[in-house]
Amino acid sequence: MAKRKTAGELALKAASDKTKYDPLEVGYALTEDVVAQLQLCGERHSTIFDEEEYFLVLIIAGDPLIKGIRRHKYAAFLHMPKPRPEQSCYLYNKKTKKIKRLWTLPSAMVMATISEMRMVAEKWRNTKNWCDAFYAGKFFEFIRKQHNVKYLSEREFSDAHSEEIIKSRSNEVDPGLTESFDFSKIKVDHIVDTKTARAA
Repeated sequence: MAKRKTAGELALKAASDKTKYDPLEVGYALTEDVVAQLQLCGERHSTIFDEEEYFLVLIIAGDPLIKGIRRHKYAAFLHMPKPRPEQSCYLYNKKTKKIKRLWTLPSAMVMATISEMRMVAEKWRNTKNWCDAFYAGKFFEFIRKQHNVKYLSEREFSDAHSEEIIKSRSNEVDPGLTESFDFSKIKVDHIVDTKTARAA
């Protein structure tokens, strides 16, 4: 079995690549991968969630150690997740396996820039509306109106299902208190100095 390259190795290879790529081709390739991963996430949660429809979320994150790396993180929710920069939310139907995009938010800097602009090109119209609703504090109201849906936010979902959530938590096992480590059990003759230790 061939050894899989690490993210760091791939990043170094990409940084040294001088080939000029068509941005449109790169965009299509990324989109194809995202759709496949969303479908996989939706199918994995079909046995976990009893509901016919639920939400799939893609969050784009950077890497704190490797410059230029973009990590795609996928999750599923029974409620509309809190909006945040670099997030896309989709509605997934378990029976039809169809995915419908509800919103896509760019980076925080792009969100602020677009929201401050009076006019944007037609292809940015949805993004501007989402950003404006985000900063106005009326995001979920806008999404419901835009897609003609009545889905609940996280807070609304928790309020509506509070009794069920409390009952499910009563079945959790209490791990009990853990005993703290007794440092008095350490004796000087048990500590080995690695500089003087030698293999037998």
